[in-house]
Amino acid sequence: MTESPGVSYIMPVLNEADYLQEAIDCILAQEYEGEKELIVALGPSTDNTDEVAQRIADSDSRVRLVYNPQGRTPIALNLAIAQAVHSIIIRVDAHSEIPTNYTQRGVETLFRVGAHDVGGLMDARGKTPVQRAIAASYHSKFGFGGPAYHSGAPEGEAESAYLGIFRREIFEEVGYYDESMWRAQDWELCLRIRQAGYKVWFDPELKVGYYPRDNFIALINQSFASGTWRGEIARRFPEGKSLRHDIPPLMLLGLGIGIASVFVKPMVEDSVPGFVNFLMSAAQAGPIVYAGVCLVAGLRSSAVGIKEKLLTAAAYPLIHLPWAAGYVKGRLFGASGTLDKGRVK
Repeated sequence: MTESPGVSYIMPVLNEADYLQEAIDCILAQEYEGEKELIVALGPSTDNTDEVAQRIADSDSRVRLVYNPQGRTPIALNLAIAQAVHSIIIRVDAHSEIPTNYTQRGVETLFRVGAHDVGGLMDARGKTPVQRAIAASYHSKFGFGGPAYHSGAPEGEAESAYLGIFRREIFEEVGYYDESMWRAQDWELCLRIRQAGYKVWFDPELKVGYYPRDNFIALINQSFASGTWRGEIARRFPEGKSLRHDIPPLMLLGLGIGIASVFVKPMVEDSVPGFVNFLMSAAQAGPIVYAGVCLVAGLRSSAVGIKEKLLTAAAYPLIHLPWAAGYVKGRLFGASGTLDKGRVK
């Protein structure tokens, strides 16, 4: 790369008044010589997000606003891409903070490895004890499992990319975001990019500060929606199926059987064979073992202090079990109409 191509940042926004100014400041402060613009796609927020965005746009000509009345993320992204004027498209998030070298490093990696989409590490952070605990669960493989952008991995080709730094022409070739994918639209786009013979690349040096949900109810809603759309992916695409995605539903089933056995066994133990009683007793151990594993994982997590470690332990089942229930729903019935209400007020 002999010169710095122009960059268009695209940001979908909904109810982000508390985070928007900080997120935009990180973008405008990028140490990058090429031209920059930021296109903010405003959904129908119920807080004062629009006022914050308008104030920023009025004070800086690099910031432009587009309106997304339906509020869906893929629609917002497509509206912003359609308005973008530069050859590099960088997806950013109002709940994230990118380091000052993010753009320079990302564009260099894009050309260095010959990729058409580059993503980095979701470096979850928190401003409150609960949010910091949820962030610690993001960093743990016990929390979110395999994706490199959660727990880290060596640099290399990837199935999907967090956020994404794109060559503009890839959208003209494989199409824009699928607007029927209310979530997981990045995975589906990356699938089309890979199917077209292009690289999706993970660069762990691209660390994006991300603020997850800040309360457990919002985490449950997010987990359920994420599981449902992952089930939709597995339903639609053979490439979207993975054995690791079957583990949480099996765990949910086992926990359900174990809890049911606590109530059923006393009523039937005198009238069923001994091996049935043994199986019910064994099943009852499942919830206890799972709770113990969550506790140990929380105590060994990156959370600081016993209070936040215990909160992290509490966060794990609020990730696993709603996700598992959502995945079953998505596989059996599809995800149509499933919305993450965690940030909708």
